[in-house]
Amino acid sequence: MNFWKVWMRKDINIITIKNLSHDGRGVGQLNGKTQFITNALPGETVQYRYLRTHKKFDEGIAQEIIQPSPNRISPKCEHFGVCGGCQIQHMSTEAQLSYKQNVVLEQLKHIGGVTPDALLTPISGDTYGYRTKARLGAKYVTKKQKMLVGFREVDGRFLADLTACQVLIPEVGQRLTEIAAILENLSCYDQIPQLEIASADNQDCILIIRNLANLTQEDMTTLKHFAEKYNFVICLQPGGYDSIYQIYPENNSTPELHYSIPNHDIKITFHPADFTQVNQSTNLPMIDQAIELLAPQKNEIILDLFCGLGNFTLPIARYAKHVTGIEGDANMIAKAKLNANLNQIDNTNFYPQNLFEFQHDANWMTKRYDKILLDPPRAGAEQISKNINHFSAERIVYISCNPATLARDAGNIVQHGYNLAKLGIINMFPQTAHVETIALFIKK
Repeated sequence: MNFWKVWMRKDINIITIKNLSHDGRGVGQLNGKTQFITNALPGETVQYRYLRTHKKFDEGIAQEIIQPSPNRISPKCEHFGVCGGCQIQHMSTEAQLSYKQNVVLEQLKHIGGVTPDALLTPISGDTYGYRTKARLGAKYVTKKQKMLVGFREVDGRFLADLTACQVLIPEVGQRLTEIAAILENLSCYDQIPQLEIASADNQDCILIIRNLANLTQEDMTTLKHFAEKYNFVICLQPGGYDSIYQIYPENNSTPELHYSIPNHDIKITFHPADFTQVNQSTNLPMIDQAIELLAPQKNEIILDLFCGLGNFTLPIARYAKHVTGIEGDANMIAKAKLNANLNQIDNTNFYPQNLFEFQHDANWMTKRYDKILLDPPRAGAEQISKNINHFSAERIVYISCNPATLARDAGNIVQHGYNLAKLGIINMFPQTAHVETIALFIKK
């Protein structure tokens, strides 16, 4: 049976929404079958149309709000409900934070069997125009005779036809039409599947255009004039990560970008395709809170796992005796070392290591650490959490972008004699259902 077929019924049903799913959709029951409804909030009565039917549940999208929730607000973006880039833009900021906190608490309880002793005040910064990093789809649609640039639609099948995006930095979000038009004018317009954006303290916007065919000299001139008009740096990416090169301003390499962490006198340099936090207005207070919870002392040795460019490692090093940073990507380790040198920090070491495997004989594993900071990707840190007693750390700060893997790992850590002392929500991705969390574990 094809459980992803599109429901072809023409009738519109009415449903009362009971709660929200982990991905921000309203949840209700119709004739004993669960319905997941986009653009619907708990307590609301809505009319909806079907998107897909499955054996045990259906998916739909609200067409009319008959009885609205007091937490409902008017979305700022005209494309909300069609574009899948945001899921909860129709909720107030306070309601978004409450929803995200409840998602994490429920996952901790049901997956990890863990409840925090105390909740921290949520961290929330800019809620619009905040996104400094993004990967956008690009496609020339013959039926529409136009190039589309942006996120996919709610049902995920097609790119949304966007004129603007309110969560991207304005330099990009308010110029999607112009960006799409310039790509459409290139000779290889049908060979451009995506572009990435990046922003930094020293450059408002970098566009990395993924080109599957070579550009002509005329194409290059077109892009350079466009970049000059809007003060963009433009790079091309004909292959993998190493193929990225800058074409405007003319440069044989890629731009040297940086962002500052002023409270700790740190400057982080990065490549435009490197992983960095997408919302600097929340990254900075997140670093402050991580240091406060970790409470590094001048006589302590700290371990930073999944350290990346040194976003946490280098600020922590200002307050500790020594910090060791571990990261699976050797390129990121090289840049973390470079960042330590640029900031004249000499009490750090960095090692490349696959942290999804636990290797007891690694050189850095033979040392004792007083405290640990964990900042894994969505897959979490299962092997580390299962072997956490190897390090004998008295305090662990875990920063997570996935409540499910945080809950799994928290269960492992608690089983090894730790207490989940504090937990807080970080609104890294406002208007979306993505949740960033910070947790403090203390050895019993």
